[in-house]
Amino acid sequence: MTKLSVNINKIATIRNSRGGNTPNLLQVAQDAERFGAQGITVHPRPDERHIRYQDVYDLKPLLKTEFNIEGNPKIQKFVDLVLDIKPEQVTLVPDGDNQLTSDHGWDTIANKDYLTEIISVFKNAGIRTSIFVDPDLKMIEGAKATGTDRIELYTEEYARHYSTKREEVIKPFTAASQLANKLGLGVNAGHDLSLENLAYFKQHTENLLEVSIGHALISDSIYFGLENTIQLYLKQLK
Repeated sequence: MTKLSVNINKIATIRNSRGGNTPNLLQVAQDAERFGAQGITVHPRPDERHIRYQDVYDLKPLLKTEFNIEGNPKIQKFVDLVLDIKPEQVTLVPDGDNQLTSDHGWDTIANKDYLTEIISVFKNAGIRTSIFVDPDLKMIEGAKATGTDRIELYTEEYARHYSTKREEVIKPFTAASQLANKLGLGVNAGHDLSLENLAYFKQHTENLLEVSIGHALISDSIYFGLENTIQLYLKQLK
């Protein structure tokens, strides 16, 4: 079964645009769980332009499903936050400070020593680790060498070309998932997955454990409502 983790960054973006507490981020997270989401994802950035560090602390005691915190571990404030919160999973993403959104995975070979060290810090604290990677077999092999529990396949390339050449663009992801499973790595995925392209991705990815979806899901909820939207996404993962 592939779990759906709802990324609530966009809810925080809307809230922050006007100040105050509308929409209520904490209530949305709890509602998402109540409506069937099997996890909640947040990605706090240094400028706190959407999720604030205080949000992460406020969410922790309320959530009943898996809590996944994404971010760049080269920022000490992020490391301290994760070690303090102790979520079920931390996903390590090589973001720059001013990056609009995640746009590439780790070079797991060039960063092997660093990733090995920081992953051991999180694992020693009892936190499952996942690292953001492109569907490159060498990067998958490199990920295995770091000691990570899982990888998260960066799916923007797949989503961008889904409507024109899905059979071709899915191949690297299928191969990456097969190798990861052979190496004993869990497989997650995320970035621009949507109602349009999710089912096909799931069908062609071996033993996909979790998808993290935010932008498309929150956008769809404007039309369909949050409860119905989450059910539609869960249906794509069956």
